Amino acid sequence: MSGIRGKTLLLVAIAIGLTAPGCGERPRTYSTSADVSDLIFADDFSGDQLSPQWRPSGPGASVEDGHLHVEGLRNHPVWLSIKLPTDVQIEFDVWTSREEGDIKFEIAGDGESYASTANYKPTGYVFVFGGWNNSRSVLAKLDEHDPERITRTDRRVLPDKRYRMTVSRRGANIVWMVDSAVHLRMRDADALTGDGHAHFAFGGWDSPVNFDNLRILRLSGAAEESQ
Repeated sequence: MSGIRGKTLLLVAIAIGLTAPGCGERPRTYSTSADVSDLIFADDFSGDQLSPQWRPSGPGASVEDGHLHVEGLRNHPVWLSIKLPTDVQIEFDVWTSREEGDIKFEIAGDGESYASTANYKPTGYVFVFGGWNNSRSVLAKLDEHDPERITRTDRRVLPDKRYRMTVSRRGANIVWMVDSAVHLRMRDADALTGDGHAHFAFGGWDSPVNFDNLRILRLSGAAEESQ
């Protein structure tokens, strides 16, 4: 098989993906906005336990049936130990069986913080899809309760529907997409960067949530202006 043909088949396979049984009808799909050579980390949770790159900050996370399952995390994130660049794209599948939604993850955190009291103070940007009993989605810096957080209330998490999340960060601009459509975006002139803001985590409160097919890619090129 020639190198060109092999690379073409690889990209086709990534674009087509696989259909996961028992968790909705949506096939696994992957972004083509970054070349596969820019891949920093990937995990399909195919083993029977988390790989050594993960650092759970508390109980409530396990690998089940080929995906990461979290329940009752109570803001004890599952941190990825690998440091990420500022310009990065993070993609993964996510779904929940419950009507309360409450899907949560964090980027640009310190890689170790967790809730020591009822009020968790994140060290990065927090993304909440269907939070507060599935009443709103939030993109917030350092505090999901910040009055200046970016919020929308017109979309709910559907039980057992598999969503593809894509977060792209270039400089001051963050764009969060759900199933290839822009969900929320932020422009932060005082962006979180440096050693204390270089990690990704899956999060959660009480709801059972499943994550799968994580890909993290380095981005290059000029940043797009947020609208």
